[in-house]
Formats: sequence, structure tokens, C-alpha cells
Amino acid sequence: MEQSEARVAMEPPPSCGVPAARRSPRRHSVRGQILDALREALAGGELIPGEVYSAPVLAERFGVSPTPVREAMQQLAGEGAVEVVPNRGFRVSRRSERDLAELAEVRALLEVPVMLSLAEAIAPERWAGLRPFAEATAAAAMRGDRAAYLESDRTFHQTVLGLAGNQQLVIVADDLHRRAQWPLACGRVTRTADLVADAEEHMALLDALAARDLDTVESLTRAHFVPTV
Repeated sequence: MEQSEARVAMEPPPSCGVPAARRSPRRHSVRGQILDALREALAGGELIPGEVYSAPVLAERFGVSPTPVREAMQQLAGEGAVEVVPNRGFRVSRRSERDLAELAEVRALLEVPVMLSLAEAIAPERWAGLRPFAEATAAAAMRGDRAAYLESDRTFHQTVLGLAGNQQLVIVADDLHRRAQWPLACGRVTRTADLVADAEEHMALLDALAARDLDTVESLTRAHFVPTV
């Protein structure tokens, strides 16, 4: 039986491998809890590209049955984060620099025109209300918390794009955003300076949007998609 009180969020272990349990679950759904924990592990580099992880082993670590783990992994497979390996489990996908560059190009094709349109359509004073979202990314960056940064980065972009009033746009853009957030290779260290510089672009973008500075909006949006974290 699935255990609804399972501790499923994780902290980085001393070395790369199966992630360890850490915080209390953030959702009532066990499957949702596991999905959140696995995404955090991918973002934090605890699940290693090319490695195969079995649902029973992860389930034992989380203190749940294998069923919600398999369900969460199947969703991640649909997002391209993992690949199904018959009779073994799930392999964390590898992404090349070209893959990431192509994702950045597609994101720019989608989001740049929307950002320019929003700069012209949204009253300048409304952008001040989005500063807390940019500040959240900056706070995560200053802590050097890559997983928290990536989550707040997605939230910022969702909120800005949501002003366009097109939910399908938000869904598609968020899917592309997730696909660009691949795990770190084992042993690689995320530089806090890179996270901070990336976060500063959010504040600069809000300022440019409020000023209706279309050239700066376009250049900042394109530059922001270049993978650095």
C-alpha cells in the first residue's frame, strides 16, 4: 500500500548515486511527491545522465511502493528527462550541447515575440508586481541552490507569459523550459556566480519591459536562453 506520509524530497548525497530522503512532502498525492523529488534530483545532479535506476530501489529509498515511482518516471519519460529500459528501469537522458542549443533556439522563437508584444501591451506599472518572482530567483541563486533556482526560474517565466492570456502558450513554453533543465554530470559543480548572473537578467528584463525598451527586451530574452546552469 502507498504510504501517504512518506518522506520523499532529497538532499545531495556525499557522492553521486541514489538520492537520500530529506524534507516532508509538499503535496498530498504520493505520486506528486515522488515526481517533485525526482525533478529536484534531476535538477540537482543526483540522478546521473546515462545511469539506469529501478523503480523498486527508488521506492525503497522513498518508503513507498514501486507504483507511484513508476508513474512519476513515466511522466518524466514523456517529458524527455528519462528513457524506459525494459525489465531494468529508467535511464536518465543525456543531452548534448547541440540539444541544449536547439532548445534555446526554439524557446527564443516562441518567447521573444510574446515578450515584445507584452512590452507594448502591458501598463508599465504592472511589471512592478512581478518583482517578487524575480527576487525569489535571486535569493535561490545567492544560496547556490540550483534546484530551487530552476524551479523559481520556471515560475517567473510562467508568470510573465501568463500575462499574454494564452494558457496553451504557457504549457508549451513550460515543457520546453523543463527539457532544458537537465541534471549536472557527476562531479560537476554549479558556480553560484552563474546562477546570480542568470537571476540578474530577470530584474533587468522587468526594467526593460516597464520602459518598453524593445531592443533590450529582445536581447535579454535571447541571452537568457543560452544554457549556463
